[in-house]
Parts: sequence; structure tokens; C-alpha cells
Amino acid sequence: MRRRCEYLQRSLAKKGFCPSNQVRFAVRKNSSIRLSLSFMSVSSAGQPQNPPHMSFEIKSAQLALVALILKTSDWGLVQTEIARQFGPQGESPDFFDHDALVIDFSCLDPQAPLQDMVPLLKLLRSCNLVPVAVRGASPPWMKAALAVGLVEAPPEVHRTRPSAEASPAPVVVQETVHEIVHEVVREVPGPATMVVDKPLRSGQKVYARGADLVVLAMVNQGAEVVADGNIHVYAPLRGRAMAGARGNVNARIFSLCLEPELISIAGVYRTSENPLPQEVRSKPAQVRLSNDGQDKLLIEPLNT
Repeated sequence: MRRRCEYLQRSLAKKGFCPSNQVRFAVRKNSSIRLSLSFMSVSSAGQPQNPPHMSFEIKSAQLALVALILKTSDWGLVQTEIARQFGPQGESPDFFDHDALVIDFSCLDPQAPLQDMVPLLKLLRSCNLVPVAVRGASPPWMKAALAVGLVEAPPEVHRTRPSAEASPAPVVVQETVHEIVHEVVREVPGPATMVVDKPLRSGQKVYARGADLVVLAMVNQGAEVVADGNIHVYAPLRGRAMAGARGNVNARIFSLCLEPELISIAGVYRTSENPLPQEVRSKPAQVRLSNDGQDKLLIEPLNT
């Protein structure tokens, strides 16, 4: 019987219990064994350890993603235009900074023929974009996306921008109140702003990350000004200007002489191949997105 107890002690020791002083046994004449166990884990050196703590925690997170909205099933055309604009040899090779990307199929015909996604993903990664998900895809396209390591993203929630016309009229209540009013002046910090006071030559690029951009000199052809907020150019704008670079649909572009090669608000762009209207060309003007949900570029003259 003692051998059985010793065998049980050795078995418990292998599972992390200290057999010398944590297991006590007694042998009775009826061959029954009574055990008293105290659970205590031991380390390889024989010293007790504290209970382990979780080394990680998983929580839900909300992250800003860049969306590639496909508007044609001509895969070759999409890749050609992306490479020309944002590729390593394109017009804006450093526009993105390893931004997470979701590929949006919601504007495509669900019956569009299935094609290989691997070349597109390689091109996007060469443009400093990181494809992570797809949305709005038909079942065959979704299956192909899952096969190359992407995940399914939920549909985008339509965000409406408030307009001045839709705001309710204020209600005026007239009453007499006898009180002493103390005026308190509180300084409210505004958004960050980057100011550039020198002309920008061809090949130069300025990016105001998380800020507005104010340029006090000429932006020549071949130069590029980019901002996450608004862009103000108090001189001729003849290069490329991209406001709301990280998706700010309320951003605007202002210039005292609008002659751009390219203008863009939150990814909606217009190039010099489409000439500006006569009333704004080479004149003070602003560029903004429409409020009708169609995200069209509106170019309007500034009253000076």
C-alpha cells in the first residue's frame, strides 16, 4: 500500500504539486488511503509561483480606413490609373503612409466577371496602402477576397452633412431677467495650422498632417500641397492641391488665383484635362464638396 501512495506522490509531483509536505497519507488496515491535498504550483526550481496574469486583452476598436471605391470592372484600367497617380513612379508616390485600406465593390455590377485580385493587392502595397478588407462584394468576389487573406467589412453607414437650410429656426422667448452678467473671455485653441511663406518649385511637396495649410507664395507647376484640413493659397495655385487627405469631406481649397494641375477634396479630384469654367479660372475661388450626398467638386468664385 505504501508503494501505491509513493506512486501517487510521484504522479502529483509531475503535475506541479509538491509531494514532500503537501500530500499526507495514512494506511489503515482496511487498505483505504486518505489524502489531503493543498494545490500549489511549483517552478522548475521548486519555488512556488504567483498565479499567472493575462498577458493580453482583446477589445473592439474603431479605426479610420481609406476606402478604394471601384467604379468599373475593367481591372486593367483601375490598376493603370492607380499606378499613374500613386505608384512608385506616379504623380504622388508618397501620398499614403501605410494606411489601412478597404476595397469597396458596392458600385460594381454583381455579375461582373471574377478576376485575380493578387496583382491589384501587390500594386496597392507598392503605393504604401495596406489592404485589409472588402465590402459590398458579390459572393464569388467575397470568396476570392477571403482566399487571399482579406476580411469582410460591414457596409458603410451613410453620413449626412448638416446644411444651413435644414437647421430649424431658433425660438425666441422674451422675458425679463434681473441679474448681473459677468463677461468671461476664454481662449479656445483652434486646429493646428502649417504656414509656408516661400514659393514651392516643381518637385517640392508639403504635407500638413492633421492640420490646415496656409501658403503665402506661389505653388508652381509640378509642386504639390497636401493637408488633412483646409488649404489656403494666397498666391497663384498652379500645381496640385489635395485637401481633406484623410477623408475630411468638409475640407476646402482657397486660392487667389486658381490655375491648378489637380485639385482634390477627400479623394474626389479634378485634373487640368477638364478645364475650369471661365468665371473661376485664374481668379479668386474656393473648391468644396457638394452637400447633396453625391460628393461632386464645386468650384465657386470668391467675392473680393
